[in-house]
Amino acid sequence: MKLELRTTVSAPIRTVWEGFDKSLFKRLSPPFPPVRLLRFDGSHKGDTVSMELNFLFFRQQWTSLIVEQETTQDEIFFIDKGIKLPFFLKYWKHKHRMLREENGTVIADEIEFRTPFEFLDYLLYPFLWAQFAYRKPIYKRVFSTDYNNLPVTN
Repeated sequence: MKLELRTTVSAPIRTVWEGFDKSLFKRLSPPFPPVRLLRFDGSHKGDTVSMELNFLFFRQQWTSLIVEQETTQDEIFFIDKGIKLPFFLKYWKHKHRMLREENGTVIADEIEFRTPFEFLDYLLYPFLWAQFAYRKPIYKRVFSTDYNNLPVTN
């Protein structure tokens, strides 16, 4: 199943890319389930991100490997693939895209996931959509400076 959300921010693409760090990762974590970050290497190929999800009565570890990262003039992206997933997921691929626009950057979360059962994909979809929609105002707040009106310096 595929899920995609896009958020436009006013910051330039390089600023957004440089902001994809451990601090942003922690801010993007929704209130439920609470997340404890176990490891954050970064967003480059070969980096690992690992966390523990607390579902009150049980905890699940989620570990992803950054399998690809590319930078062009108009796009910067990285892809994480789940290598250790919670029991309710059997496949996870998340492409984080930053796309240059005239007055800022579009941050696109493109997710592909599968659960052990197809009907569970449909049940999980709205929950995952909400988890990623939660990020939109955070992206806007973090990357909200009016970069277009900064003075030009040589």
